[in-house]
Amino acid sequence: MTQEQLSFITHVAQGKPENIVHQNAACPFCDVAHLTNILDQETDRIWLVNKFRVLADTLQTIIIESSNHRGDWSNYDPQTAAAIMNFSLRKWSEMQQDPQYKSVIMYKNYGPHSGGSLAHPHMQIIGLDKVDGYAHVTPANLAGEPFLNLGDAELAVANEPLLGFLEFNVRIPGIKAAADLAKAVRVLTHYILTDYFHGRCDSYNLFFYNVQDGAIICKVVPRFNASPLSVGYLVPQVFQEDRIAAIGQEVTAHARTYLG
Repeated sequence: MTQEQLSFITHVAQGKPENIVHQNAACPFCDVAHLTNILDQETDRIWLVNKFRVLADTLQTIIIESSNHRGDWSNYDPQTAAAIMNFSLRKWSEMQQDPQYKSVIMYKNYGPHSGGSLAHPHMQIIGLDKVDGYAHVTPANLAGEPFLNLGDAELAVANEPLLGFLEFNVRIPGIKAAADLAKAVRVLTHYILTDYFHGRCDSYNLFFYNVQDGAIICKVVPRFNASPLSVGYLVPQVFQEDRIAAIGQEVTAHARTYLG
């Protein structure tokens, strides 16, 4: 299979703002009055075209999740989280209806090891004109042994992760279950940032996929420095079965405490 690739526009990237490392730098997402190319807005949730479009043959858009600069899935209240998830899934679906795109991807970066540049809570929806963003993702990458249900959200640990070690796959039957997906993401991100790896994980990614029968998968990935086996050979490392089972038990216990 030919490797899918995106062309990166270097001169555009040189002007991008950054405030994850330089935390005192100005935040463009807090300066709502000067935002441009807004596509839709719902209270303080804003969908807009990315000002710094570094990928050729794409439309890069951003969901500003909240006006709270320090907001995050690990600390959102249930109502805020549900509203953000519903809004984001609807905008992703809208872009998927546009025939000009070969594929439309949605994902989130959080923390210094996630690949992000801005701390303000946001997700990215990108329409790819010529690239199938899902070409190298198999059904096995999105599967796993379920260990917990939160409403209509089914939580599992991936048996065949894309990157390696630990990846959670959360499945919902469709957008109508957005609130349950939001609840699951709140639990998992809070677990990742507080309990997982003795609290030494400071970053995560969210990735979204459509699967059969209208279902949606959200992959929740704790992020550290990438393994050289993944970087050099595309060979992910995986936990042994007993550790996977133990993680399921840990998250289940964490959910009981966190959700009350």
